[in-house]
Amino acid sequence: MFDLPAIQRALAEFELDGWLLYDFRGSNVLARRVLDIPPEAHTSRRLAYAIPREGPPRKLVHRIESGPLDHLPGEKHVYLRWQEFEAGLAKLVAGLRRVAMEYVPRGGNPYVSRVDAGTIELVRSLGVEIESSGDLIQLFEATWDDAVWRSHLESSRLTTAAFDMVWRLVAERTRGGGSIRETEVQAAIVDYFAANDLVTDHPPIVAVGPHSGDPHFAPSKENDAEIREGDFLLVDLWAKLDRPGAVYSDYTRCAFVGREVPEKYATIFAIVAAARDAGIECVRTAMAEGRDLRGYQVDDAVRAVIEAAGYGPYFIHRTGHSIGQETHGNGANMDNLETHDTRRVLPRTCFSIEPGIYLPEFGARSEVNVFVAENTLHVTGDPIQSRIVTLHETT
Repeated sequence: MFDLPAIQRALAEFELDGWLLYDFRGSNVLARRVLDIPPEAHTSRRLAYAIPREGPPRKLVHRIESGPLDHLPGEKHVYLRWQEFEAGLAKLVAGLRRVAMEYVPRGGNPYVSRVDAGTIELVRSLGVEIESSGDLIQLFEATWDDAVWRSHLESSRLTTAAFDMVWRLVAERTRGGGSIRETEVQAAIVDYFAANDLVTDHPPIVAVGPHSGDPHFAPSKENDAEIREGDFLLVDLWAKLDRPGAVYSDYTRCAFVGREVPEKYATIFAIVAAARDAGIECVRTAMAEGRDLRGYQVDDAVRAVIEAAGYGPYFIHRTGHSIGQETHGNGANMDNLETHDTRRVLPRTCFSIEPGIYLPEFGARSEVNVFVAENTLHVTGDPIQSRIVTLHETT
């Protein structure tokens, strides 16, 4: 819910004069969420909303659709011609020097950069210094209240139980020389989600042998492989409750179809698990010391373990992503590889820690979710996987 006093307190904390939220035809989903514009609301013209550190906000809308911001406080300016839009924008930022927008210098973080370069140029021409709104977005779009946190816990309970279902299914079908296809396991998970009122934006990853060496492998009828005795198996699944405002849980676990895990698999997984635990400890230590922690610093802590073991070139994605109403949410990512994410790890936000080592023969990944409460660190996805599951031992 839009909270003007809280936003203005945050602007004072971040030493900003204002926040200019701009959208054109849904191009800035972050602004729309902060402004409580429903996803189904159709807007075909440019709109802007300026929130100063002190005083009432100002809004700018087109005459043909002047109502999208009527639910928000502040004086409304209506434009028709493009010249009036530019003049109206000048009125919105009048008296403001340092203004936040959904922008990151040099496009360094495309998850935040939602305003086009031309609009940035226009605002700058009005004498305004533009700062990134990355941490503001986190505060008002990526933080969870208690109800949202409970939805994650409920989703987590159901998604972790899905792994038990998968291990039983694969163990039963592969015993005595049998087999099961990746797509069959995938379909079983999708059915399980439906039966438990869970939804997802994409079917889960079920990857056997060399397929597990591809972090985003997607089984299909064209590339489907059989899972048999002696195979290494990676399963990555994510889902949320089928209700408004619910958030995802997202976990990855590894198994061996047999009774005793070969050393090559156990060794790689142990490195991955140690890297995962180093990331958790990095966050826990920063919280205990009461110091700011940035997303890139968590990635550095995790990546250092894998690099020290000699497998740095085989860890080919960021350490983790924000989690929210989308699987990849709008808070800080744990990333110093694909982007240099300088956003702070803020209280009441959630993210994954999921290091992996991807070799031609197989790939191992271990993924947990971390929720940072005010004074407590919660790691969800229990039990945290300490060793590769041996399927024929579990039945």
